[in-house]
Amino acid sequence: MDLEQIKNDVVNMDVETIADKLIDKLIEFATTTGFKLIAVILIIIIGLKVIKWLKKWIRTSPKLDKVDSSLRSFAVSFLSVVCYAILFVTVLMILGVPATSFVAVLTTCAAAIGLALQGSLSNFAGGIMILLFKPFKVGDYIEAAGESGTVSEISVVYTELLTFDNKRITIPNGTLTNSVIENYSSEDLRRVDLTFNTSYKCDVEKVKSIINKVIADNPMALKNPEPFVRLSAHNDSALTYTVRIWCRNADYWDVNFDTIENVKKAFDENGIEIPYNQIDVHVDNK
Repeated sequence: MDLEQIKNDVVNMDVETIADKLIDKLIEFATTTGFKLIAVILIIIIGLKVIKWLKKWIRTSPKLDKVDSSLRSFAVSFLSVVCYAILFVTVLMILGVPATSFVAVLTTCAAAIGLALQGSLSNFAGGIMILLFKPFKVGDYIEAAGESGTVSEISVVYTELLTFDNKRITIPNGTLTNSVIENYSSEDLRRVDLTFNTSYKCDVEKVKSIINKVIADNPMALKNPEPFVRLSAHNDSALTYTVRIWCRNADYWDVNFDTIENVKKAFDENGIEIPYNQIDVHVDNK
């Protein structure tokens, strides 16, 4: 055997050896890391579907109909955060991240995130306080932090309001718990407060009688507590009458607008003058 033949045999052996090692590495990758990647993909898909199903079940399950809607809304938001965190940790552990290293990194990250998100943590605490003390619930009409609307959702960090003109307002829970909250829906009854102006020429008892009749003719106005109609002020150009009417909460705006419209019609029919601002000028000819 000549020298060239020996050289070719050595080269062929090296190529075969490299090919064998490459195949072994591929087989090893497929049986270890490959299976891990497949397992991670499956867990992510299944986990996301389970989280979606759980959120939908909490929102719509008839078994939870007796649970307060505000609590259900908060639970959906809170469980979403917890479930996504568990899914993330599970994926890292399957990929072989050491538990001790992961816990150390997680603790460090939690401290850093806690310092960076002090406002969010305050909002989270505010959400807990809203659920505990219940100054309002989903479906209530409230006014707070300079905004007003119907509460549509109470989440972990924010509360959402829906306004009359269909705008969605998001308010941090921390801001809500540190501000004055007016809840217009908490009581079954509400009082409609109105004022009407008439001319000084109009008879006081006649005006009161007309307004009382308008109230009595409205089936949504309650007889008990009794309506209140009294002359309350002598203004520059008019007499002012204060009117207070009790009604059910749901009827508030109907009673308010019906009374304003019907009092105007009744004043016109009975010759009651609603004056404009006027100034009497006296000319002295001396």
